[in-house]
Amino acid sequence: MISPYVVTLFHLLLLYSFGFSVGFKESRKSGESNCRENERQALLNFKQSLINHYGRLSTWTDHQNNTDCCNWEGIQCNHQTGQVILLDLRGLDTLYLTGAINLTSLIPLQYIQHLDLSNNDFMWTHIPQAIGSFTNLQYLNFSISEFSGIIPFQLGNLSLLRYLDLGRNNLLGPVPFQIGNLRQLQYLDLGGNSLSGEIPFQLGNLNRLQYLNLASNTLSGAIPFRNGNLPLLQTLRLGGDFYIEAEDSQWLSNLHSLTSLHLSSLHNLNSSRQWLQAISELIPNLVELRLFDCSLSDTNIQSLFRSHFNFSTSLTVLDLSSNVLTSSTFQLLFNFSLHLQELYLSENDIGLSSFLFPNFPSLNILDLSFNNLTSSVFQGNFNFGSHLQELNLCNCSLTDQSFPISSASTINSSSSLVILDLSSNLLKSSTVFYWLLNYTTNLQTLLLYGNLLEGPIPDGFGEVMNSLEQFNAYRNRLQGKIPSFFGNMCRLRTLDLSNNKLNGEISHFFQNSSWCNRHVFQNLDLSYNQITGKIPKSIILLSELEYLYLDRNSLEGDVTESLLCNFSKLKDLSLSHNTLSLRFASSWVPPFQATSLGLASCKLGPSFPGWLRTQNSLMSLDISDNELNDSVPAWFWNKLQNLGSLNMSHNNLNGAIPDIPLKLPYGPSIILNSNQFEGTLPPFFLQASGLLLSQNTISDLHSFLCNQIIAPNLATLDLSNNHITAQIPDCWQSLHQLLFLDLSENKLSGNIPISMGKLAKLEALVLRKNNLTGELHSSLKNCTNLIMLDVSENKLSGRIPSWIGESMQQLRILNMQGNHFSLNFPIQLCYLRHIQLLNLSRNKLSKAIPTCLNNFTAMSEKSINRTQTQRLIYGYDITYDEIYGPFAYFDYQLDITWVWKGVEHVFRDPQYSLMSIDLSCNDLNGEIPKEVVCLVGLVSLNLSRNNLSGEIPSEIGNLSSLESLDLSRNHLHGRIPSSLSELDFLGILNLSYNSLSGRIPLGRHLQTFDASYFEGNIDLCGEQLNKSCPGDHTTAKPEEAAGRDGDDSVFYEALYMSMGVGFFVGFWGLIGPILIWKPWRIGYLRFLNRLTTEIQL
Repeated sequence: MISPYVVTLFHLLLLYSFGFSVGFKESRKSGESNCRENERQALLNFKQSLINHYGRLSTWTDHQNNTDCCNWEGIQCNHQTGQVILLDLRGLDTLYLTGAINLTSLIPLQYIQHLDLSNNDFMWTHIPQAIGSFTNLQYLNFSISEFSGIIPFQLGNLSLLRYLDLGRNNLLGPVPFQIGNLRQLQYLDLGGNSLSGEIPFQLGNLNRLQYLNLASNTLSGAIPFRNGNLPLLQTLRLGGDFYIEAEDSQWLSNLHSLTSLHLSSLHNLNSSRQWLQAISELIPNLVELRLFDCSLSDTNIQSLFRSHFNFSTSLTVLDLSSNVLTSSTFQLLFNFSLHLQELYLSENDIGLSSFLFPNFPSLNILDLSFNNLTSSVFQGNFNFGSHLQELNLCNCSLTDQSFPISSASTINSSSSLVILDLSSNLLKSSTVFYWLLNYTTNLQTLLLYGNLLEGPIPDGFGEVMNSLEQFNAYRNRLQGKIPSFFGNMCRLRTLDLSNNKLNGEISHFFQNSSWCNRHVFQNLDLSYNQITGKIPKSIILLSELEYLYLDRNSLEGDVTESLLCNFSKLKDLSLSHNTLSLRFASSWVPPFQATSLGLASCKLGPSFPGWLRTQNSLMSLDISDNELNDSVPAWFWNKLQNLGSLNMSHNNLNGAIPDIPLKLPYGPSIILNSNQFEGTLPPFFLQASGLLLSQNTISDLHSFLCNQIIAPNLATLDLSNNHITAQIPDCWQSLHQLLFLDLSENKLSGNIPISMGKLAKLEALVLRKNNLTGELHSSLKNCTNLIMLDVSENKLSGRIPSWIGESMQQLRILNMQGNHFSLNFPIQLCYLRHIQLLNLSRNKLSKAIPTCLNNFTAMSEKSINRTQTQRLIYGYDITYDEIYGPFAYFDYQLDITWVWKGVEHVFRDPQYSLMSIDLSCNDLNGEIPKEVVCLVGLVSLNLSRNNLSGEIPSEIGNLSSLESLDLSRNHLHGRIPSSLSELDFLGILNLSYNSLSGRIPLGRHLQTFDASYFEGNIDLCGEQLNKSCPGDHTTAKPEEAAGRDGDDSVFYEALYMSMGVGFFVGFWGLIGPILIWKPWRIGYLRFLNRLTTEIQL
């Protein structure tokens, strides 16, 4: 929140500006000089680049009775010369401008002194270098207007400038040192951007500067200001990874005019005694002090507020958020709390209990969000202050026990509290609603979203909360019908109950309410529930609605023009994914100009909706899955010039897309999957940020790519499953920003072109199921950011390049199955530490599997770090937004075709769930490397149909995540390791057609695999094969033996006894006499001697 002084200064500057402009306006009455024609035309050209949603520029016309631009809204002229000296188009609430503005069209306004375009939405437009040509400017305000790019150094030419505000945009790069040339500057705000680098020391020359904001950027380095710099500074906001030095503190302590100090992300502030002392000395004069994210401890705060003497009686705003403070600081501040009006302590380690409640007598705002408050925090005499208006307890681990109804009578009610944030806690039951009834009935804003709330909202809540203006309870588990009492809250403006489990008919909600709030009700979101029935006619009562979201329910019936006839202010309408049928005549003219229409699965077809022609403010349109069976009219493609997002997928739209000269300034995402578009693609599509045209009949790619047009914003190109023939064009250098490229399932042939190696930012390259031949060209090794490479089901040949492992070390998915790759498995593939899916099956690989498989680090972990993977693939910072624009399509789904448990499946985003190796159907030999047992995260391993020999690794039971194991049709021998029985998740096991021997292990669920999984191993035996093993006493199955009579056991007992008697008689009948009787022994030995002699002869 801006400090009172800053507001005062800001208002003074505005008053100065206002008085300046009014003076000219009033003085103009004495002269009738019209504006200059070249300036009028410049303003009209400027208007052409803007989307005038709300008639803000309705007076800017070329009509004969309105040719004097000095009378247009936001324009002031010099009464003597007619030159434009002021242009003020500051956005006001919902009255703002959008569009990729063309500031260079204003160059003819050479005498302009005041330019204010703040609080608009200019869609990441760059500030042009030509801004430096407006040398008479004294006031320049581009704040909060979605500008992007770098700050042009030509701003340093504006030597008369007193006020410069570029804050809260998307600006990048360094702070231009030329700003130090603006010696008249009194106000400089560059905060809230993504500026980087060091603060230029030249800013110290701005001796008239009173306000400096460089916070909320990514600045770093030393603070360049020295003693005597910026002597008049009253507000200082610094933030970044600065290196604080002791001598810098002297400059800070000498800023005697300072009343507002904001330091953020100075992580070594806690160890700088000199800086803490300088701040402490400044406190008596400060109105506002913010020390955000500075790693401060309770001890540091105690050193700042050493005594009552140095605690300012004027300090009204104190922000100590995102530090490491505890309840001790909270208690300390109570001793100095007499004048505090705003206290921010979010993201600390504060844990309060009911007996530690200081009373801040003047406090209006208290923020304790993202702390770990105890469950007893609201028990007993709970009261933070009698003037408290806003209380933020978001994400404080609060539970139902935190709001005991039993102590309701002892709670001091608060009539002052108007904003309460209890979002993102652990609230479950309706207890909190009853607690609120006893604590406050004057709430205007109540935030309960992101909890676990179940059941219905009590009726008593609706009867008492008559002051409520905003109620957000989305992302809970609320059940029952939509409470009709919300229609009886006469001040309610916003109701968001999306993402719950609400059911019942929607008519109950509309027909059982008085809708006394219909003149103020603007926002209704009931999406993602289970609401049924038809939309009632009584919805037309809500004539002030601007945002209506009913998507993802079970609504049914027809939606006619009459249901929407009263919504003249509607901006966003979403009815997608119900079972509704929209019955609008093609000639219908809606009463609204929507900016967003979500009408997916609404049965708009079969004709293309002609009424869309009237919608001139559309920025987002979804008419996918609507049974449209028509060609797209030519006028519709012109709508792309204002769109940021278009989804017409899953229809039957047909014909060729016309080649017309269009400019797409917003870099839209265009999704046209699953239609019947044919022919070639128009070049204007290259201006999109995402182009998805899979499952159409596009046949030509060359004329689209090779037309010398650069695609500056294209992040995603999906042309899979079309009819594209011939070779892949060698023109990819024009798409150098591409992140995802999918050309799979076409009829492409020839080699992969060299220019694909120019796609250095590419993260996914999918070329599967074509007729590509030749080797992988070495230029592809420049694609070092690849996460997925899929060239499966082609006719590629040669070695698997070693540079895949050496250069593409971010790979998660490598699929090369179904080609003619030969020779060995390159050892360099072991460099792929992050690999999760490796498929080299159905090639001609030979030699041994390398023993370095244990280098696959990701597979050595039992679980996938989904958050980290998602951030790597889809997590883009502001630099990506700068390149691709605010509507860039980054939601391309990685998918892969994989043989899973013997069946071919298509897996969507497999990088979140699968770890698999498939080397089947090659000519690999040698043993299975024992290192494979280290891959404990492996879910599937297929080494079948090779020439592997040796034994199955004995410790294969270590692969505890394994669900599928196929080692069939090799030459493996030895026993099946008993550790296999330890694999609890194993659902598929195939060891057939090897040379395995011995008993098949039992235990757990191994006996559930039938004989087919072990057939072709003639030396295997065991229960699964119904085959006894050597040493078994029976060939019968145990359950059969157990069920027989005792006759068999008697028979075998007699047999064994007779065998024993026979052996005894035979042995002692022959050998006994020889051993005992000497003549027999001598005769026997003589017989042996004669027999030996005869044999030798």
